Amino acid sequence: MLSASNARIKQLRRLSRRSERSERRLFLAEGPNAVEAAIASGAVAEVFARPDALHLLPELPDGLEPTLVDERALKALSESVTPAGVVALCRSLDVPLQQALSGRLVAICADVNDPGNAGTVIRCADAAGAEGVVLAGDSVDLHNAKTIRASAGSAFHLPIAQGGDPFEVVDAAKAAGLQVLATEAGGDLDLFAADEVLARPTAWLFGNEAHGLAPELAELADHRVAIPILGRAESLNLSTAAAVCLYASARAMMGV
Repeated sequence: MLSASNARIKQLRRLSRRSERSERRLFLAEGPNAVEAAIASGAVAEVFARPDALHLLPELPDGLEPTLVDERALKALSESVTPAGVVALCRSLDVPLQQALSGRLVAICADVNDPGNAGTVIRCADAAGAEGVVLAGDSVDLHNAKTIRASAGSAFHLPIAQGGDPFEVVDAAKAAGLQVLATEAGGDLDLFAADEVLARPTAWLFGNEAHGLAPELAELADHRVAIPILGRAESLNLSTAAAVCLYASARAMMGV
């Protein structure tokens, strides 16, 4: 059983740094949902578990045996206050931009730097049947532990590209045959009356949590779509707006 002082644990602990994850093309995913999704996707290189948490693991493929660790070692591998007891060492998930833009419904995050928001957008995209996500510009690292945790396993379900200038990503989306839609309070389309547009292959463009989309970037969208606010709320937060828009597109594409 490995302890927190073990050289292997100390080496893996360095994966908490983005530079280390990028250089080694490895990251850690913690918790039963993430570990199960990682194993199902084939991204797992090694699994670590406390002896009392072995029951949280799904059936492991041949050749993959859990490495037992004590409580302190597990905490060293986890960024959670109360670790669930299982952690997977995974190979990087990001794919080339063109692969992430190859579907009919895609989410592009431009400079989304909160890992919780980025992970939740990925989860919403997965739930709505989107076929790709792009984390462009200064967006948070896909492999950040909080991003992976907020995605609730969805980071392992669909192709995700990261990096690239947002303006170039928008151009690439259009070149891939996708219309680009952005949300804006005074947009030229009302989300509730845009089914004809929403039914087309679409890349939704979402901006920074605090500042939204840069005006120059929003201008590149084929349409700017207003989400109706029916009550007294001033606005919707990023992940909620993403869920509303992605599901609106999914419904229109299904012809419901």
